[in-house]
Amino acid sequence: MSLLPWLEPLLPAVLRGLRGHALMLHGPAAAGQLELALAVAQAWLCEAPQADATACGQCAACALVRSRTHPDLRVLVPEALAETLGWALPSEGDTASSKAKPSKDIRVEALRAAIEFAQQTSSRGQAQVVLIHPAERMNAVSANTLLKTLEEPPGLARFILCTGAPDRLLPTLRSRCQLVSLPGAPRDQALAWLGAQGVDAPEVLLDAAGGLPLAALELHRLGVRPEAWTRLPRALAAGEVGAVAGWSVPMLVDALSRCCEDGLRLAVGGTPRYFTPAAWTGLQPRLAPLLAWHAELKRVARHDEHPWNAGLTTESLVSGASRALHCAG
Repeated sequence: MSLLPWLEPLLPAVLRGLRGHALMLHGPAAAGQLELALAVAQAWLCEAPQADATACGQCAACALVRSRTHPDLRVLVPEALAETLGWALPSEGDTASSKAKPSKDIRVEALRAAIEFAQQTSSRGQAQVVLIHPAERMNAVSANTLLKTLEEPPGLARFILCTGAPDRLLPTLRSRCQLVSLPGAPRDQALAWLGAQGVDAPEVLLDAAGGLPLAALELHRLGVRPEAWTRLPRALAAGEVGAVAGWSVPMLVDALSRCCEDGLRLAVGGTPRYFTPAAWTGLQPRLAPLLAWHAELKRVARHDEHPWNAGLTTESLVSGASRALHCAG
């Protein structure tokens, strides 16, 4: 992963301002924590760092980090994210677990193995780096296991925790980390970056993603096209299930929630956030049905990973959207 352009000025400041052995990078879920964390880890492991403390990008250690094979770097992510992010998780030797649904949490067994790894002698003599992403996916047992290590860190061990929800982490865990808040991407820079990634009409998907370029790029990769997104409120009002064909239930619930929020904004005289005003042409959002729809979407969101029939669930969700939204005339 390359460092995002709007985070480049932050990297040297983070490296020069390091005061301890643990960093916590926090910001919105798609703000680039993992990309910055990997850049920090590479700098710590680099064998010929530059004058500003950033990695040289040329040494053997940098090549190992880029190929995700550095022996002194351990990245912990939930099993459910590992394939998406392209990170192979260390085998725990449990063949039976391979048949289970990938966990959305960071398992305590994986964390204990990472702590044991951090206590070993560095293979290349620079550091032992443990990167945890996203840290809020640790349960209470995992968090307490890590806390004990942060209180008494082994020799060359360093830790990086990435989180989009620092309030969900133990206060004692936060207090033992140096907090780094990630800045938002300037809109012009975000649009230029998305355009360079091949995203058409990037302003539409950037708004759809709440101003987060990485989330906008993910929408593009999932096949969401700007024209389809712009038409979505009217398609939902008309009950067109085909407008969201192929969408997973979590993806659909997220899109409907954004549509509902914009409808509520318009119903009280505000301006939409995720859709252009033109996307609402011909619609007259009303507060009461939208509030009821909002409550229903919150209920569904708590169970959006449930293995129920995706087709029937999609039809039900679109039907609910159609009832909440209605066309003028």
